[in-house]
Amino acid sequence: MEFNYDVIVVGGGHAGCEAATAAANLGSKTLLISMDMAKFAQMSCNPAVGGIAKGQIVREIDALGGWMGIVTDRTSIQFRMLNKSKGPAMWSPRAQSDRMKFSDEWRKILENTDNLNLWQDLVTSLLIENSTVKGVQTRLGVKFYSKTVVLTNGTFLNGVIHIGDTQVGGGRMAEPASKGITEQLVSLGFVAGRMKTGTPPRLDGRSIDFSLMQEQLGDEIPSSFSYLKQDNSLKQRSCYITYTNQDVHKSLRKGFEFSPLFNGTIQGVGPRYCPSIEDKIVTFADKEKHQLFLEPEGEFTHEYYLNGFSSSLPLEVQLDALRKIPGLEKVNIDRPA
Repeated sequence: MEFNYDVIVVGGGHAGCEAATAAANLGSKTLLISMDMAKFAQMSCNPAVGGIAKGQIVREIDALGGWMGIVTDRTSIQFRMLNKSKGPAMWSPRAQSDRMKFSDEWRKILENTDNLNLWQDLVTSLLIENSTVKGVQTRLGVKFYSKTVVLTNGTFLNGVIHIGDTQVGGGRMAEPASKGITEQLVSLGFVAGRMKTGTPPRLDGRSIDFSLMQEQLGDEIPSSFSYLKQDNSLKQRSCYITYTNQDVHKSLRKGFEFSPLFNGTIQGVGPRYCPSIEDKIVTFADKEKHQLFLEPEGEFTHEYYLNGFSSSLPLEVQLDALRKIPGLEKVNIDRPA
């Protein structure tokens, strides 16, 4: 049996979902292959969309017929227009979304897009004939043929997760890395590098004293990302602001020798906009404190994302430092950074 398509998209993250729906809506017979169909457009890092510069890009996606702004508006649990103290050209929309509902909403869109088929599997190699890509082969041994292959693999190609001296292969926590494509591309003359990024710990809100923090409400009259008005009846949630202090920094410094970021274990270039807490207290050694945001992961969940505390330090160092932050003295961790 032979499966033929006009376009095959490998990877069901944000870029993959947009690429697949765009191709299908333009009339191409399209296949989207994802390792896990329960996690389309999974919000791998913080459960938010937009922000300074990024918010404008989401609105551009919406103007071009993409879905990200629409999905965000349907699943938002807080909306804030940033930079309102400056001129309108500097205003930047930002929304907290319900992480689970965001992915569910994307699946509904994908499953109701004409010309688009879905397949759950791991792509292990490209099919190449006479120096031309003809399709892909999966871990299950299935071959899919197409005129075009779009790779949107995100963090999964040979991904590695670091927590102190613990290393596990993975594209996200508890999800396996994807192997095969990188090695094949290198054999064909491509150059493969490695980028680094980090995420903070996820915290149990039942163990947080929010009375010691500053509440951050959403806009009283929320705006939206999409030019097409969307219905949203979700409960709106607050974020909270707290700060590190010198005791926190002292605890973190004790773990620097075990930090993969500093001992040479992690090689690669990191994102400029998301430095680790280790980098912050070294680069800005004159700062007595750093601002942190607690962001809810969903409409009803107790799980919070501690924005500003990305790290690769050992678990015990993370926990010791966290419990010196106002409001987190008795905090429990759902997932380490």
